[in-house]
Amino acid sequence: MTRINQLITPSFLVDLDKMEQNSSNTAELCKNNGKMLCPMVKTHKSMAIANLQKAHGAAGFMAGTLDEAEELVQHGFQDITLAYPVAAVENLERVAALAKQAHIIASFDGIEAALQLQKLLEPQRLQIEYLIIIDCGLHRFGVKPNKAVELARELSRLSALTFKGISTHPGHVYGVSKLSDIERVAQEEMAAMEMAKECLVKAGFAVEIVATGSTPTLPLVAQNKTITTLRPGNYVFYDAIQVALGIVPLERCALTVQATIIANSGENIFIMDAGSKCFGLDQGAHSASLVKGYGIVKEHPELLVEGLSEEVGKIRATSPTSLKVGDKIEVIPNHVCAAVNMSSFLFGHRNGIVEKVIDIDARGGTNRKLTTSIIWKK
Repeated sequence: MTRINQLITPSFLVDLDKMEQNSSNTAELCKNNGKMLCPMVKTHKSMAIANLQKAHGAAGFMAGTLDEAEELVQHGFQDITLAYPVAAVENLERVAALAKQAHIIASFDGIEAALQLQKLLEPQRLQIEYLIIIDCGLHRFGVKPNKAVELARELSRLSALTFKGISTHPGHVYGVSKLSDIERVAQEEMAAMEMAKECLVKAGFAVEIVATGSTPTLPLVAQNKTITTLRPGNYVFYDAIQVALGIVPLERCALTVQATIIANSGENIFIMDAGSKCFGLDQGAHSASLVKGYGIVKEHPELLVEGLSEEVGKIRATSPTSLKVGDKIEVIPNHVCAAVNMSSFLFGHRNGIVEKVIDIDARGGTNRKLTTSIIWKK
C-alpha cells in the first residue's frame, strides 16, 4: 500500500472520489435536462477517464486533436466530433481513415477546409456529417448567427458532406471576473444558437444538433430548450480558475501536483521542485488574469506560488507558516487542461492511498508511426 506522500515528486495526483463525483454530477445535470453529454477530451486526454465519463452517461466525445480522435477510436469509442476544422491532405487523410472506423462529425466555419475534405472523400465514396461553428462572442472560430444559412447553402453543394447541426464554444467566459458576467455570456451563447437555428430552419435546413459547451456556463445553458448537446471539459477535474470564477468550491478540485520544498532561500521564500513544466504559466485564459499566483497550495492559505521557472517554483509565505525543507505540498493548477498535458500519467488515489495509475495516452505523439512512415515515403 503506497500513500501519496511516499511518491517521488513532482507527481500528478487525482482524487478518484472527487473525479467520480464531478463526472456523476455533470451527467445527472445533462440527464435531468434532456441533454446529450459529449465531453471535450482535451482536458484529460485519457481513455481511462473517457471510460469513466461513458459509464456516467456520455453519449459521445469531442476531440480537440486528431491524436485524441484516433486514440478514442482505437479504444472502441464510436461517436466523435472534431472540435475544429481540419485542413491539409496529410491531416485530412487521417479524418478519412477515422470515418471508415467510426461515426465522425466534422466542424466547419468556412468553405475552404470543407472543399479539401470533399476532394479527398468523393473518390472513396465516403460520407461525413458536419456541424457549422457559430461565433457566440469568442471571435476565434465561427460565423455570425445570421450568416449560418449562407455557409450552409455553400456547403450543401458538397456531395460527401451532410449537414447535421450547429455548435459553439463561449470561451470568452474565461475573460470575465464575476458570476453576473458568466450569466451574461451564457445569455449571449444561448441567443446566438437560437438565432442561428431559427434562420436555418426558416431556410429549410433540418437542425438536429445544437451543441455548446463550457464548464462555467453549463448549469445555465442546460436549461435551454434549443440546446441539444453539452460539451464541457474542465468539469472532470476543475481548477483554480473555476474556483476564482465561483463555479465550484476548492474542495471540488480533483487534480493536484505534489511537490517537495527543496530550499528556504529567505525568511518567507521557499522553493518547490515543480515549475512551469508542471503547471504552465496560465493566470487566466484569453489574456485575462483571474487568479493571484500560479496555483493554490492546499491546506496552506498563507502560501502564494509567486513565480515559476521551468523546473522549480517560488513560494512566498504571506503570514507565519510551519513549512520547512523536505515537506511535500499539493498545488491545484490554475488551468488543469494545460497541467495534465505535462505528464504521461496520473496517480489515482482515495483518502491519500494510491489505487491506480491513469495513463494520459492521447497526448501529442500518438501518431508517431504515421509521421515516420510519411518521412520515409518521401
